[in-house]
Amino acid sequence: MSDKIEVENINTPGRTERLDSTKYMAMRAALLAALPDKAPGMTVAQAQEALLPHLSETDFPERQKAGWWMKAVQLDLEAKGIIKRAPKRPVQLYRVT
Repeated sequence: MSDKIEVENINTPGRTERLDSTKYMAMRAALLAALPDKAPGMTVAQAQEALLPHLSETDFPERQKAGWWMKAVQLDLEAKGIIKRAPKRPVQLYRVT
């Protein structure tokens, strides 16, 4: 049985979920490696494409559910203030330095 990590969601403050910590940490590292550290950043679609080379086949075989995991990690990192959205649409993400 794998370890779990508690994650937040910026859209529902105070609510947490428990997710697989191995997949979470792998996606977190990939997303942070892909995102720029200046606004406006990159769109969610661009970020998802840019993080794929950082994912291992072990953690995400054939990139299965990578989009779901990216969104879960994105919302958690936003709630924690590690990444931010640029103010204009479409949603663009960047790392907080």
